[in-house]
Amino acid sequence: MKTQHTLFRSRKTALALCIQGLLVATPALAQDTLQAETKEAKVLEQITVTAQKRTQSIQEVPISIATLSGEKFENMFSAGEDILALATRVPGLYAESSNGRVAPRFYIRGLGNSDFDLAASQPVSIIMDEVVMENVILKSFPLFDVERVEVIRGPQGTLFGRNTTAGIIKFDTVKPSQDFDAVLETALGTLGTLNVEAAMGNGITDELSYRLSVMSQNREDFIENSFTGDKNAMGGFHENAARLQLLYEMDDFSALLNLHTRDLNGTSSIFRANGVSTGSNDLNANYDRDKVYYNQGDDNFQRYNADGASLKLDKRFDGFTVTSITAYEKANGTGKGDIDGGVAGDGPGFIPFDAVTEDRLQDLRQFTQEVRFASDGTDGYDWQFGGFYFDSSFGVTSVDGFFGATTVFHDNMTWAVFGQGSYDVSDKLTLTGGVRYTYDEKDFRVGDQNVDGFALVIGAAQIQDYDDINVDDNQVSWELSANYQLTEDSMVFGRIARGFRAQTIQGRDVAFEAPPSVADSETINSVEIGFKSDLLEDTLRLNGAIFMYQIDDIQLSAIGGETQGNQLINADKGKGQGFELDVEYLASDNLTLTAGYSYNDTELDDASLSVAPCGSGQCTVLDPLVDGNALIDGNPFPQAPKTIFNVTARYTMPMGDDGEMFIYTDWAWQGDTNLFLYESVEYHTSGNYEGGLRIGYENYVNEYTVALFGRNITDQDNIKGGIDFNNNTIFVNEPRIFGIEFRKQFY
Repeated sequence: MKTQHTLFRSRKTALALCIQGLLVATPALAQDTLQAETKEAKVLEQITVTAQKRTQSIQEVPISIATLSGEKFENMFSAGEDILALATRVPGLYAESSNGRVAPRFYIRGLGNSDFDLAASQPVSIIMDEVVMENVILKSFPLFDVERVEVIRGPQGTLFGRNTTAGIIKFDTVKPSQDFDAVLETALGTLGTLNVEAAMGNGITDELSYRLSVMSQNREDFIENSFTGDKNAMGGFHENAARLQLLYEMDDFSALLNLHTRDLNGTSSIFRANGVSTGSNDLNANYDRDKVYYNQGDDNFQRYNADGASLKLDKRFDGFTVTSITAYEKANGTGKGDIDGGVAGDGPGFIPFDAVTEDRLQDLRQFTQEVRFASDGTDGYDWQFGGFYFDSSFGVTSVDGFFGATTVFHDNMTWAVFGQGSYDVSDKLTLTGGVRYTYDEKDFRVGDQNVDGFALVIGAAQIQDYDDINVDDNQVSWELSANYQLTEDSMVFGRIARGFRAQTIQGRDVAFEAPPSVADSETINSVEIGFKSDLLEDTLRLNGAIFMYQIDDIQLSAIGGETQGNQLINADKGKGQGFELDVEYLASDNLTLTAGYSYNDTELDDASLSVAPCGSGQCTVLDPLVDGNALIDGNPFPQAPKTIFNVTARYTMPMGDDGEMFIYTDWAWQGDTNLFLYESVEYHTSGNYEGGLRIGYENYVNEYTVALFGRNITDQDNIKGGIDFNNNTIFVNEPRIFGIEFRKQFY
């Protein structure tokens, strides 16, 4: 763990490199100007988004949006990273997980949910190819053959519905076309890393085309279990996924069928006992990235599979289009973990008792149907309206080494109607308004409980009988925005919006003889003002926004205490304010720089709300204590980085007329982050950062690229989360990976 002085020095060095790059670029830019008559000037690429369910320039949409595509996106996944690689790569966006490569937890503008259960609800919605992925397992579907990622900040309750109080992450994959194209990409790296991604598409007939995409990500086990003596016990993964798309197109009709599947055999999160010492948040001598000391958990295995299908139909009429999207998703799987991260009485450090947990997702089924009518956007007026239906069901079995196994079942039905319109008041001013009515109903019941748990055998527990739970709510979400075109290349916008996250039921504690809990719906009111601009003859893009929001009855997950409870609670209010800034600069024909910065100031507002602090007694609680519980009024939201800063730089050197050498680097920093609802010395991080590097050659004529890559090149050990009920358990980020990759495009 680096000292604060070293971290500060690293930041100064990185900043100096950025400034130096800008200074070096200045004479190059001047030289380009002198050659303007003989050489066409380069400009930044125009980006289109579908944040409002219609194709628009990102510079015209009155919403704070950041996009990832092309090399900037692909570089993050060179070493086989999962969706968590997006964390801190966009201002205001964070992600983490205590469930390995499944069940990611997302946060936008500081707002998210730290609940680790497979039934957790989140205020950040994941949309993949226009289909909502509601369950946390569905949210982790592998990313491959992706055309564009849109991070849409702030509540999006009009067009996308409930559970979008923080925002949306929207993924669009490459679609079929009549023109043949194919791509093959493979990477070989340290720790037995082998990744292969391929895609091919072409026309079958004049009306029918296809695209087949496949992915395989692999890493060998590299972590030693010192307790059993197994040198390569865990840490690896083998994940395969595929997608087949068929597109049928006529003059006024199109149909897109999407079939996709995944299979994961990997490792759950690696928990490390007493990785920090009491009174410190620095990793100590107990921590070794390449070793653990486990007597349980079966090497923290993880196995999941998922399949899905969607059918999108578009029928064009005179002046408008009718769209229908029908989708079905299913998933199953299980994962196990040595939760205490060591061996009771044998370390490392003080561990009072062993703890092991296995979670199984049973028969997840999700069906969605959307129908919408949208105008062609003529005469300065756009409109769209429609309806949405959602139905899901699944079971979660929690197996504890002491209490045994308990299964609970969740059902959720939602329907909504919505509408939105935009009107050009003048050549410069456009107003947009939207409204949505949503009805949401959830049912919960407890299934049969096994009676062979040790606690039942010795009489320390008994089978509990809990009544079924049924809750429902209906809410109206709305938004109103205006964007004003200052010049041809710059605009300002303002937006007010109201959204909600539906009521939630959490039944995990039933496995530990505690009742299920219910959280009421939360509602958010948000205000933001921003600007978007393309400057310096379209070589500098500068977008920014400031925001303020208040959440009434904010849903929280009280996790921890002596029983490692997982109870839902509502706080009176949650408040957030801050800003984001996105910059892209084409400094010269050879140098492109990007940077992003966000500031999020969050605060819980509930004078009487308290939660159980760490049950281990080994952490230093900073909050006032009442009857042993910590008062959390005024605390920041959990897992909400106060600042995020990221930069990228790409420098090219022409190699004849056929290609170029390139150097690409990306860095991301994460500021102060509180890991739990209560504040303590141990479960707080600051100054986490990671960097990547890619050096290669790209040939334009033969359409291939070969490159050396590195992820987490400084091999930073960053604490991502903890478990506080038994000892000071922590888990960390991914290790450093170096490798070589080859990409070939075919036309």
